[in-house]
Amino acid sequence: MGNSENTEKAQKPSFFKGVKSEMKKITWPDKQTLLKQSVAVVSISVVVGAIITILDFIIQYGVNFLTM
Repeated sequence: MGNSENTEKAQKPSFFKGVKSEMKKITWPDKQTLLKQSVAVVSISVVVGAIITILDFIIQYGVNFLTM
């Protein structure tokens, strides 16, 4: 039986070199697209927050009504 241990180690690329090469592959949005998407995210967040707030008040009222 031979020695099954691999005596040669594979070259490990540096973490930061890998990050740098991956960052070059990213297609960054232009300023106009970024602005539109940011406005959409903020708007939807406000709407969802308002819906959750309204549902919370309705559920709180219902629980208080049932427990009194």
